[in-house]
Amino acid sequence: MVLATPDRFTALVTPPSDRTGPALWFAFQGAQILVRRDSQSASVPRVLDMHELGVLPKRSQYLGILGEQHCFACELEEGCTPPEGMQWSGLRALFGSIDDSLFALAGRAFQIVDWDRSHQFCGRCGTPTKIKNHERARECPSCGQVHYPRIAPAIMALVRRGREFLLARSPHFAPGMYSALAGFVEPGETLEQTLVREVREEVGIEVTNVRYFASQPWPFPHSLMIAFNADYAGGEITPEPGEIEAADWFTVDRLPQALPSKISISRRLIDAALADLGASL
Repeated sequence: MVLATPDRFTALVTPPSDRTGPALWFAFQGAQILVRRDSQSASVPRVLDMHELGVLPKRSQYLGILGEQHCFACELEEGCTPPEGMQWSGLRALFGSIDDSLFALAGRAFQIVDWDRSHQFCGRCGTPTKIKNHERARECPSCGQVHYPRIAPAIMALVRRGREFLLARSPHFAPGMYSALAGFVEPGETLEQTLVREVREEVGIEVTNVRYFASQPWPFPHSLMIAFNADYAGGEITPEPGEIEAADWFTVDRLPQALPSKISISRRLIDAALADLGASL
């Protein structure tokens, strides 16, 4: 699965005190990651310390070990000029040009850097927080509140009706693009309840036979996508104003002008449905 943590990665919190040799550094300025890039490929800095490149991280987090390579995430100052031979890149733009393991760890690193940046102060009492020993967490020294990295679960639903499947487009999608339905889990809901509610709210359709498909971390900035197939049970398509611009039933022979990027679990869900119907893109 794209963006899933590679099996050969061991997540750790505390770096070894006797570390020697270069490490992989996932360095961010806002949502941009520092890479060395040519016309066909990209890579992240591999140095002992970011000081070797003439830049000073505002803060950093140890991620763990990829194979035998130590990995760090860090945040650089706004306005920091990329070292010679390097440039800033959006994370999504790296898909297909960087090693899959590095792409996945870049997503993981971004979530941790974003969480670390936004939890410098306690949300309960406002006191500056501190890194909690031996855990991926920040702790308030005043009230004791512990702040863990935020993960927002969201469902992805592909509704099937015989050889048809329902796709919809949001107003912010690229022109002509349709995708499976999606929505965030609300407090007190199971994933299945979220799916039923979201499909009903977004397109006015009732579903049955909800079946788990797969899940995917989605670091834009901190979601976990859980994908399902479901069967049509009744109702007419009624797009939710402001949320859904258009929705329709599609078939192998009648597809929308554009589908989601292959980076997303939505595309994998659609591709699996097409394969099930004897077709492929």
